[in-house]
Amino acid sequence: VLSGCESAKAGVGSEPVVSTQAGKIRGSVTQSGVLSFKGVPYAEASERFVPAKPVAKWEGVRDATEYGKISPQMEFMSTNMVSDEISDNNCQNLNIWTPASDKKKRAVMVWLHGGGFSSGNAQETPAYDGENLAQAGDVVVVSVNHRLNILGFFDLSKYGEKYRYSGNAGVQDIIDSLTWIKANIVNFGGDPNNVTIFGESGGGAKVLALMTSPRAKGLFHKGIIESGSTDTMGVVFTKQNVAHYVTDETLKSLGFTQDNIEEIQKVPFERLLTAGEAVLAQAAQDLGIDGTMGPGTPLMWEPVVDGDFMPTDPVSKDGFASGGKGISLLIGSNLNEWTSVPLLAKSAEEKARLEKLSETEILAEAQKLYGDKAEKVIAEYKKAYPEKEAYNALFIDTMIRLPILKTTAAKADQKSGDVYSYIFGYGSPFSFHTFEIPYVFNNAGTSVMGTISTDVEKDKKIAELMSGAWISFAKTGKPETALTGKWEAYTRESGAVMILDEKSILTHHHDEALLKLLVPEYEW
Repeated sequence: VLSGCESAKAGVGSEPVVSTQAGKIRGSVTQSGVLSFKGVPYAEASERFVPAKPVAKWEGVRDATEYGKISPQMEFMSTNMVSDEISDNNCQNLNIWTPASDKKKRAVMVWLHGGGFSSGNAQETPAYDGENLAQAGDVVVVSVNHRLNILGFFDLSKYGEKYRYSGNAGVQDIIDSLTWIKANIVNFGGDPNNVTIFGESGGGAKVLALMTSPRAKGLFHKGIIESGSTDTMGVVFTKQNVAHYVTDETLKSLGFTQDNIEEIQKVPFERLLTAGEAVLAQAAQDLGIDGTMGPGTPLMWEPVVDGDFMPTDPVSKDGFASGGKGISLLIGSNLNEWTSVPLLAKSAEEKARLEKLSETEILAEAQKLYGDKAEKVIAEYKKAYPEKEAYNALFIDTMIRLPILKTTAAKADQKSGDVYSYIFGYGSPFSFHTFEIPYVFNNAGTSVMGTISTDVEKDKKIAELMSGAWISFAKTGKPETALTGKWEAYTRESGAVMILDEKSILTHHHDEALLKLLVPEYEW
């Protein structure tokens, strides 16, 4: 037996068996020789809205070759509920890919999926498969399922001590997964003292939540945030008075009071979530606050700043959350994020059209977007991104870029843990939200939101670039590689940003004048 495993590196077709604190599990071996363990339970939730319990021990060997259940939710871009066959409140499971279950103590990379705090799961797309990343970097890759939406972020704390932390049950699940990793990952060839959490969009916001909650202290050592911050989800989270309003109105619509609150354990999930979503849709207007995606949009489920589990916002007037001290951070966004998503269905044709635009035509389209600032915007864009064609100025993202910059600057001001800043520009103007994920996982050829026509060989090189930088950061705390070239840490003074692309460029304060021109009132 090597580190609790009956086969340190089994051949293809054999079945690796590894010991955990709860019992032995049997995984599988991929064609590349990576060991894979899926649906591994890290905790068990027997009730809604309360912390899950440690996994009960079992006899014999438990199968871990199939993905586990996911959190109940609505299907993405649909009002249909995910089938009960694949979803459950007891969805606390994770997936592991490791080159070998020996005593090497490899860096551990823990993936937190996107979908805000409302939807998604650890296995929803081939882009999340950890095999190639584990093999390329000789690292252990873990992805985590946890409770979402109303099951993970419904603040019932007014209704009894039992529900004191219900507003952050989803984050508690992730903390439980990290606790399990700390105790068990050495048997999978991982180092519990070198754990990096990384996530995109809502997954990046989950990284911020973990950097804010004192309950996660010591369970991870570095963080990576990919496009994971907006001004109302990431920079800040839900205030408790807002969470209480949403809870009270939802319970009222369902007919629950303090006297019958335990009946909420039995109400069908679809009815529960539908009631909560209806209140969220109206709450921002009722309370006179901005919705999650800006003025006029609904609120969304997210962590609750209760002064205890979540003591502060991740970023406040006092700076970055104290829980983030000592944690180095790699943080950035994609060049186009949401601006070009509407064009994905006809991306090839649209790119061909854009490439034929004259300067006069580009200016005319820019004037529709930027008004009398159009000429200045194009000029500043060319200064910021001299490698890009001018038509890219029609797809400038500020919705994610500005909050990411605010978060980056606040963390750098903390002066406790280095901060490395990036912008992913490959594929522009279709460097959209989620586009970097397949390259980070070294899974070129897969996609999350849609497929666009790109050069296969270039894709492979970008995958080598991105996965290499992420692996380097996980192993050493510095993302610099031979492919990136020199990569300085970000400070307010340096404004150092790495533009990751076919030709990666380290630049300084490169887009700040452009951002000030577009959103002069924004402060970071």
